[in-house]
This record gives sequence, structure tokens and C-alpha cells, in this order.
Amino acid sequence: MLKVLIADDHDLFLTGLQMTLSDLDDNIRIESAADHRELLAKADGKTPWDLILTDLAMPGMPWHESLRLLREANPETPIVVLSAVSDHDNVTKAIDLGASGFIPKTSPSKLIISALRLVLAGGLYLPSELLATPSDKESAGENNGILTPRQLDVLKLIAQGKPNKIIANELHLSEGTVKLHVTAILKALNVINRTGAVSAARNMGLIEK
Repeated sequence: MLKVLIADDHDLFLTGLQMTLSDLDDNIRIESAADHRELLAKADGKTPWDLILTDLAMPGMPWHESLRLLREANPETPIVVLSAVSDHDNVTKAIDLGASGFIPKTSPSKLIISALRLVLAGGLYLPSELLATPSDKESAGENNGILTPRQLDVLKLIAQGKPNKIIANELHLSEGTVKLHVTAILKALNVINRTGAVSAARNMGLIEK
């Protein structure tokens, strides 16, 4: 049985989401919470959840504090943010705090299901429009638009075998922003892992062999 906990303070959205999630698995159990405090009470680490979905803008406490506590209590559970507020800063903050995905509430049902399946398989889901910073988007004309200059910087360090934490330190970025860039690189190069990205980039002449 797939056990899913969802949190949102809008009853109509909760009802619609529960209907959508019925397509995720034939044997699914869904519980809900209406604010951050109820969410934390139900996800206190004593009840094992397979997946936790949460909105950001809910009563109870600041969302970043709630997400931090949620991750501490459920270190092995994928946590996905479903929010109407999907600016780059919030996305980066959520990933930094341990979210495994960020899905805008405006996403169609099929996209939500495919995104959640990716997360349940161990992946990180982010919409393509959220993968680049505004400055990256403005300067994406280099490399024929395949990668932005910042993504190329990240890729070169990946090729050196450096993990996200070291890349973040060297480029003066947050680890969440590095994760965003890595996801964007994999998508742009149509590969599934870092090794594939390095190989593809070398074959395309984006980095030295």
C-alpha cells in the first residue's frame, strides 16, 4: 500500500488532489492536513509515509520552518511542494531544505502524476521554467542555447567528480541552486545521470575530453 500525506488549507484543492492521486497507485491510502501544525503532528516520524505533499502558504508557522521540521522527522520520505507561489527563490529554498520536488498548482493532473512517479523513483522534479535563474535566462545565448554559462560552470566541476556541496562552495551558490542546475543540465543533454552528462558534453565539445 502506498501511504500518502497531503497538506493544504483549501478544501476544494485537497479534494481534487485526492482524486488525482488515485491514479498514482491501485492501492493507495491518503490522509490530509489543513495547516503546518497538523501536518507536523501527522508526520512526526512515528507513522511511516511513502510520500508527503505540502503547500507552502498555510497557517500555523512560516513554511520554511515547517519544511525543515518535516524533513528532520521524516529523513527518508520524499517531500514534494505543491504551491501557487513558484518563484525561483522559493523553489531554491525548498530544495535546500530537502524537498524532492516542486510542482506548481496550475500543473495538469497527468503532469502531477508523472512528477510524483519520478520522485518516488528517487528523482528530483522541477518544471523546466524554474530550472534557470533570471540572469541565466538572459545569457543563455551561448553554447547555442544548450546550456547557460552558469550551467556550464557546474558541468565542468561535475566532470572533475566534485559533489554538489563542493560545487556550491566553489561557485558561491546554495546547494539547492546547484541541484536546480544539475537537473537542468541532465534535461538539456537528454541524459539520466551525471556520468551521461559529462560524456554527452564531451562528445558535443562543450567541455574538454
